[in-house]
Amino acid sequence: MKRYFAGMTDTGNVRNVNQDSYYIDPDGRFFIVADGMGGHAGGQEASSIATQTIKEHILKHWDSSKKSDAILKEAFVAANQAILDEQDKHPELRDMGTTAVVALFRDQDSPWFANVGDSRLYRLRGHQLEQITEDQTWVAQAVKRNALTQDEARTHAWRHVLSQCLGRADLSDIAIAQMDVQSGDCLLLCSDGLTEELPDGIIASHLKLIRACDTAATTLIKAAKDREGKDNITVIVISID
Repeated sequence: MKRYFAGMTDTGNVRNVNQDSYYIDPDGRFFIVADGMGGHAGGQEASSIATQTIKEHILKHWDSSKKSDAILKEAFVAANQAILDEQDKHPELRDMGTTAVVALFRDQDSPWFANVGDSRLYRLRGHQLEQITEDQTWVAQAVKRNALTQDEARTHAWRHVLSQCLGRADLSDIAIAQMDVQSGDCLLLCSDGLTEELPDGIIASHLKLIRACDTAATTLIKAAKDREGKDNITVIVISID
């Protein structure tokens, strides 16, 4: 199946620095979004290190006999270690970390995904938008325990508290799985600067109405900024034909 794609990042209305990072393989083989944290310099550095390390590892092993899930796991472990190494060199950046979400089209038309943190991967099929990744946050865990409702989680004071991120020695949960895609599906990778401002229903309505990936990316970011745009906003839109 052929893929059309476009990506865009924006600082938003409040921040002075963009701590998000993203990468789109020119041939549409894989896509990365990372959302850094830990101060301006730290967040920028962490997301950039993660994106570059994951990219380099995937490219290095693309033609190898290794399975795609193993490549993704190794890429995330390498990114985590690269950030830890940078923290050791620069103690002032010891709090830096980053989320990361990757979509990898290496095994015919059955892509893999991997994520750490709360940057998300969605799939729009027909009129149904489904969140493929699971947020690694305190509130997401509380919702699973039925301690919070989805509506309560959306506005909870601890909704940005991550249970996992890259840049921590105790990293233990890299979510990796295959996902089903069909012709006509649309995939969205994004940082939480988008989902903090736009509920899933609004995101779905924009993706359903707009066929061109670059226009969809621009429209989603504008919609988030028209709300409040408090955070950096990054989106990658992939159309499966």
